Amino acid sequence: MPKRYAVILAAGKGTRMKSKQYKVLHEVAHRPMLARVIQAVKDAAIDEIYTVISPEADAVRSLAEKETHVVVQDEQLGTGHAVRQVEDQLKDKPGTTIVLYGDGPMITADTLNQLLSYHEEAGTKATVMTGITANPTGYGRIIRNAEGHLERIVEEKDATADEKVIDEVNTGIYAFDNPSLFNALTKVTADNQQGEYYLPDVVGILKAAGEPSAAYVMDDFTEAMGVNTQQDLARANQLIYRRNAERLMAEGVTILDPAHVWIDDDVTVGAQTTIEPDVHLIGRTTIGEDCHITSGSRLEDVTLADHVTIKSSMLESSTVGAFSDVGPMAHLRPNAEIHEHVHIGNFVEVKNSVINDYTKVGHLTYIGDADLGKGINVSCGVIFSNYDGNQKHRSQVGDHSFIGANVTLISPVTIADHSFLAAGSTITDDVAARDMAIARARQVNKEGYWEKLAVSDNPGNE
Repeated sequence: MPKRYAVILAAGKGTRMKSKQYKVLHEVAHRPMLARVIQAVKDAAIDEIYTVISPEADAVRSLAEKETHVVVQDEQLGTGHAVRQVEDQLKDKPGTTIVLYGDGPMITADTLNQLLSYHEEAGTKATVMTGITANPTGYGRIIRNAEGHLERIVEEKDATADEKVIDEVNTGIYAFDNPSLFNALTKVTADNQQGEYYLPDVVGILKAAGEPSAAYVMDDFTEAMGVNTQQDLARANQLIYRRNAERLMAEGVTILDPAHVWIDDDVTVGAQTTIEPDVHLIGRTTIGEDCHITSGSRLEDVTLADHVTIKSSMLESSTVGAFSDVGPMAHLRPNAEIHEHVHIGNFVEVKNSVINDYTKVGHLTYIGDADLGKGINVSCGVIFSNYDGNQKHRSQVGDHSFIGANVTLISPVTIADHSFLAAGSTITDDVAARDMAIARARQVNKEGYWEKLAVSDNPGNE
C-alpha cells in the first residue's frame, strides 16, 4: 500500500462565528472541531498528518501539535496557497495526500478510507469527494461527461442556470497523487476576483495535462458539513448527538426521544437500558444493562453497574453499584463511590466518599470525605463537617449504624458498628460499637413566658 498523508487546513479565523475563539476550537459534543478531524484522520491509518494554521493561533497550535506536524500560513492567500505550506515536507514523497478542513467535524474515518481506496484503485491523480444534496447553493457543482466521468468543477458564481440545478457538489475534500499535487500547485494562479490560489484549480490543471481525475460520491452528505456560523455549530452538535444515539439504539438501548439527548462519542450503554429525554451523557461515561436514566440527569465520566436508576440528578467522576438508585435532585461529586443496593435520595450531595451496600441516605444530606459501612440509615439533614477552614478531614461510620435527623459529624470522627447517633446531635468524639451518642443541650421550658411578652391574641393589634 502506498504511503498516505493528510493536510488539514485550519488557518481560518471564522469571522462569521462572531466569536473571540478560533473557529476550529469550538466544541462539537464537548470536543474541539479540529480534534474531531484529527481523530478521524488518525483512525484512517494516515502515515503523516500536517495541520496548517495561522501565525498567531497559539491555542490551535497547542492542540494540533500533540498529534500532527504543524506548519504556518503567514498570509491567507487561499486553499491552494495553504496546501503549498507543506510542499517542502511532502513534494518528493510518493504516495497519496488527502486534503480536508479543520472545521468539518462530521467526517469519519470510514468515509476517508472509502475515498482513499477508490482513489488508489482507480489510479487517478486527483479524486474529489462529492455529495448529493437537495440544496446545492454555495457549493461548486460537479460536471460529468456523457460517460459519467468528472469533466470539471464549476464554482457557483461561474455556473450557468442549468449548472446551478445540478445536485452533485464538491465537498472540498480531495485525494491526490502526491508528486502530481505539488507539481500542479506551482501552476495555480491568483487570477481571480479574490486574488487567491484555489485548490480546486489543481483538478483542471491535471486534466489539461492529460492526467486522470475522478469524483467519488460519499454515502452521507452530512459528513461534509462545514461549520461557519453559530447556527452551523448548533446543527453539528445535533447531528453528532443523533449519530451517537442511533449507535446505542442499534445495540439495544431504549432512547425515548433521540432528538433530545446529548450523548458523547465515548459513552457506552448496556442493552435494555432506558434513557429518557433531556439526559446528558458526557465524556467517558459507562452505563450497564437494565438501567434507567430519567429526564434532567447529567452524567459526566461516570460508571454505572447493571440495574441502576438515576432520577433527575447530576453525577461527576463517580461510580454507582448494581441495584442502587440516585435522586431525584441528588449530586454525586468527584470520587463518590456508591456500592450495591444503596439509596441516595433527593437533595443529597456526596463527595470523595465511599458508601457501602444497603446503606440508605434519604434526603437533604451532605456526605464529604467519609467512609460509610453497610446497612446504615442516614436520616434527614445530616452533615459531615469535613473542612476546618484549612484542610479536609475524613470520618468513618461502621456497619448497621443509625444517624438521626439533623446530626452534624465534626470530622475526623470514627463511629463504630451498630452505633446510634441521636437526632440533633453534634458529634465531635468517636463512638464505640453499640453505643448511643447524644450531644445536644437539655430542653428547658419557661413557664408563663407568653404573658411576659405582652403580645395580644389579635394579629391586627401591635
